[in-house]
Amino acid sequence: MPQKTALKPVAAAVAGVLLVALIGYGFWRASQPPPEVFQGQMEATETDIAPKVTARIAQVLVREGEQVVAGATLMRTDSPEVTAKLAQATAAQQAAQAVADKAQSGARPQEIEMARLQWQRAQAGAELAQSSFKRVDGLAREGLVAAQKRDEAETNFRSARDQALTAKAQYDMARLGARAEDKAAANAQARQVAGVVAEVEAAKAETELKSPVAGEVAKVLARVGELSPQGVAVVTVVDLKDQWVVLNVREDRLQRFANGAEFDAVLPALGGQAVRFKVFHSAALPDFATWRATRAGQGFDARTFEVRARPATPIAGARPGMSVLVQ
Repeated sequence: MPQKTALKPVAAAVAGVLLVALIGYGFWRASQPPPEVFQGQMEATETDIAPKVTARIAQVLVREGEQVVAGATLMRTDSPEVTAKLAQATAAQQAAQAVADKAQSGARPQEIEMARLQWQRAQAGAELAQSSFKRVDGLAREGLVAAQKRDEAETNFRSARDQALTAKAQYDMARLGARAEDKAAANAQARQVAGVVAEVEAAKAETELKSPVAGEVAKVLARVGELSPQGVAVVTVVDLKDQWVVLNVREDRLQRFANGAEFDAVLPALGGQAVRFKVFHSAALPDFATWRATRAGQGFDARTFEVRARPATPIAGARPGMSVLVQ
């Protein structure tokens, strides 16, 4: 009994020491600065898709939240002006191609034969006029016909001879076909019109708005019956597989977030899920300044830089704008 009585003061002393230690630890913890937390937000690649031609919306084929693949048709528009221009350009192309084909093929056999017969007839007329001139010229030398008759016969001969030469040239031209320069010009004209057709066909294809990327449809601003202006975005597609976090880091903490550095962060929206990130971009220029007072009445501007980091693997369920906390 006396031994138990002697142990009581010892137990009380130990309890007192433990109590003092616990209180001291509490004061020490309270005096420690709170853990520094950087808050950033998730980002993802957003693509605003706009039509290249002004047209009236005929069909909207997607809704917000749907997954689309690259090349998927998002909406169809109706443009009578493009249809009319395509018909005009196609007709002009056919005409230009016909001219080029004609220049390449040359005259038809029937046209060549007609030119040959015209030359032979003109040649026969020239020979007859020459014989007549020779007879009249002989008579004129003997004084049997007037000089005027001789001059008329000579003029007749010269005219018939020139007509024969002209017919011969036309026959040669029909036989040889178009010149190389004419063929080249006709082919160039056909290619030029073909380019116009290709341009209008491209505009026609743009009446179907297709997604250049795969992802989730975030916004659909198009409505059936509305006029969709050229260059105004009507659908936004987000590629949730291409994710990154954006942090604004003070210059005195920037070394921790150098390019290639890795760090852990949590996403409160996903139940505090921890994710490993790797820095791929650190801004070369500061975004803004954060005031930090070091002593009473004194202080300095701590510059803040933007840092971007990608997760090791895409985060399922992450959305642009979600908070990311880094201790």
